[in-house]
Amino acid sequence: MRNGASPSSQRRQFITAAAASLALPAVAQSAPPVPKETPVEKLERSGTRVVGFADAEMDYQLMRQLGATRYGGASVGECLAMARRIKDADPESWVSEFTAAGQRQKLDADARLKRGHGTSARDQYLVASNHYRAAEYYCIASDPRHALLGLESRACFLAAMRAGGIACEAFSLALDDIALPAYYFRNPAARGKRAKTLLIISGYDGTLEETWLAYGRAAMERGYHLMLFTGPGQMDTLRLYPGIQFIPEFERIGRVAFDHVLARADVDPDRVALMGISFGGYFATRIAAHEPRVRALIANSPIIDLHAYMASFAGFDPAELPDSEDIALADIDKIPPGAIPAQTVAMMHNLMLRVGGGSFKRTYQRLRDFRVAPDKLQAITCPSLALVGEGEGKEPLAQSERFCQSITGQVRQHIFTREEGADGHCQAINLAYSAAVSMDWLDEVFA
Repeated sequence: MRNGASPSSQRRQFITAAAASLALPAVAQSAPPVPKETPVEKLERSGTRVVGFADAEMDYQLMRQLGATRYGGASVGECLAMARRIKDADPESWVSEFTAAGQRQKLDADARLKRGHGTSARDQYLVASNHYRAAEYYCIASDPRHALLGLESRACFLAAMRAGGIACEAFSLALDDIALPAYYFRNPAARGKRAKTLLIISGYDGTLEETWLAYGRAAMERGYHLMLFTGPGQMDTLRLYPGIQFIPEFERIGRVAFDHVLARADVDPDRVALMGISFGGYFATRIAAHEPRVRALIANSPIIDLHAYMASFAGFDPAELPDSEDIALADIDKIPPGAIPAQTVAMMHNLMLRVGGGSFKRTYQRLRDFRVAPDKLQAITCPSLALVGEGEGKEPLAQSERFCQSITGQVRQHIFTREEGADGHCQAINLAYSAAVSMDWLDEVFA
C-alpha cells in the first residue's frame, strides 16, 4: 500500500474475501449483537445470557473456549460473562478481557495452593493457562505481549500439573539451532512396562497446553504414554523464537521426535501412534509419509495441499493476485483505521509473519511448498484414521477423500455432523465425542 493511501474498492473486496482464508474454517452462525450489562431489576435465575458474537470467527473462538470446559480448560459462566464485555470483532478487547481473566485465575490458584488446596489450584491454573492462550491467539505475533501471554500460559499449565500430581516432563527437541518445546507424560498405569504411546502435534494456532486439554488428557485416561511436540512457526516455538517461520518439511521434526520417544525404555515401538490437529493434519501426514516408525496415524483433518486448503476459503488464489493489488507486510500498519476490520488486519499480519514471503501474495506462493506428493502418500502403510467435519467446507472434505484413496494402508474416514454438534473445525465444541471416535479406533488398532 503506497504512501499509506486508502485501499481501493477492489483491494477492499480482495481483503474481505481473503480474510476467510486466514481464519480456519468455522461453522459459527451469525449471532445477535451482544447486549450491554443492565442492572437486575426483577427476580430472575441469572443475569448471564447465552449470546455470542455477530462476527463468525470471534464466535468460533468463543465456542472453542467453551469446548475446552469438557477437560477443565474453561468455565462456561466466565466465558459468557466475558463475551458480554468484549466488543464484537475487536481483537484488542478480546486480548484485554482474557488477559485479565488469566491473571485473576492465576492469583486465585496461587492463593489456594498456599492454603493446601492442590485440586482447586490445579483446576484454576488450567483455566488460567487456557485463557492466556486465548489472549495469545488474537495478539499479533510481533507484539511483545504475544510471547509473554504464551509463556504465562505455559507456566500456569506446568503449575497445574505440579498441583495435580501429574508427572509432566517439559523438554525440547533440537532442530538446527532451535530448541523445539515438547512435553512427555508417562502413564502411571503402565507401572514401568513398555506401553502404547501417542504423539500429538497441533497446527497453526494450537498450543501444547491446549492439545493436552483437547486430546492428551483423554489419551492418558485410556492408558497411553503421551508426547506433545511442536515445530518451527507454531505458537509454542514463537514464544521463544518470534522470527522463526513454518517449514514444509515437517518430516525433519518427525524424525527427531521419533528418535526421542523410541529411545525411552517405557515405549512399545510396535504401538506408537501419531495424531495431527488442524494444520497438524498436514504436519502429521507429511511425517507419516516419510517415517516408517509411525504405527498408526490420526489426521484431524487430513491436509495434503495446504495452499489449496487455504485458498479455498478466499474463493480465489491470492498467489495469483496482480502485484498492484498485493499488500506488503511493511505496509500493513499503514492501513487507515476502519478501512479494513481490525480482526482481518491482525490475521493477515500473523499469516505473513509466520509463513513468510514479505507480502500477502508471496505468502500464498510460499504455501505451495506445503504439500504431500502422491507418491509419498502411497508410502503411508500404517492404519490411518481421517477425521473431518461436514461443516468445514468442500476443500477439506475433498482432501480427506483424496487422502483415503491415496494411502496404501488400511484407512477409515469419519465425518462429524452438525447433529452431533461436532461438524466444525477439529470438533472444538464436542471434544469428548471426537476423543471417543479417535481413541476407540486407536485402541482397536493396538488391541
